[in-house]
Amino acid sequence: MLQNKIGIDIVEKLELNRGHGSPYDRGGADSYYGRGKSPHYQNGVIKVSEADMTSEEIYEYLLGYEQNEEQGDHKQW
Repeated sequence: MLQNKIGIDIVEKLELNRGHGSPYDRGGADSYYGRGKSPHYQNGVIKVSEADMTSEEIYEYLLGYEQNEEQGDHKQW
């Protein structure tokens, strides 16, 4: 389970934002397009990189990435 991989146990208290540009959305998109893990998200037109993300935002990104990997939903080129 992802929470054990990154050492954060916040699943119960996390209000997950799955909207376009959110960390969860960007993680899923990176997985879908076959890109490596690189936590980030879009805040309007500004790209927020991992260095400026909270631990919860990084967790949301990784959760989106891992859930998409588990579903096996990848772009067919």
